[in-house]
Amino acid sequence: MHTSAIHPIAIPAATRGPARSVEAIYRRLMECARFPGDPRTLAFAGTLANGVAAGTEPLLRGLDEAEFQRLMRCCFPGMALHGGSRDARDALDEYDDLVDLLMEHRVECSDVQTWLCHAVASAALRDNHLWQDMGLPSRAVLSQLMTENFPRLAALNCADMKWKKFFYRQLCERTGVMICKSPNCRVCTDYAHCFGPEEGAALVVMAGKRDT
Repeated sequence: MHTSAIHPIAIPAATRGPARSVEAIYRRLMECARFPGDPRTLAFAGTLANGVAAGTEPLLRGLDEAEFQRLMRCCFPGMALHGGSRDARDALDEYDDLVDLLMEHRVECSDVQTWLCHAVASAALRDNHLWQDMGLPSRAVLSQLMTENFPRLAALNCADMKWKKFFYRQLCERTGVMICKSPNCRVCTDYAHCFGPEEGAALVVMAGKRDT
């Protein structure tokens, strides 16, 4: 008998559902996780738990229900969760563009990596820092996740820009349309919005521990 590691989950302050409901969903996902030690599992579980509590539909915007259920069978067997309906009229250009950016930089061509691209992009459309909307314990965990799964893209964030700001800056550069007010980040009046600490803006709870 041994006790598995306790994985904390960040719950954004803007989440409509009570913290205990987010924690309960997250705990159940982790109890069913096939690979509980994989950081991608934490990312999926946190993104899904926050999405359920916030009433987000679909939970992973780019996946239809059949593909969502493939993810669940692969990563969380035994957990029943409905991905929600996907309406083509709800498509967002920046979502598709961000998925394309992530897909181009993923470390390998696999289903799990594809699902991770959609999880990151789905969380990026929410209102808080990305690590919070993905339910990760800290920004450092998110940065590690990006480095391990999107190393070439992560290497471009050499100045440690906040990840959502970094993504949109990359999309702007790809289209040749720059919305920044200054040509140099260090002289920009919005510097603090793109760089600086992100901790302390979310409730972090422990998902509990399980004997195996």
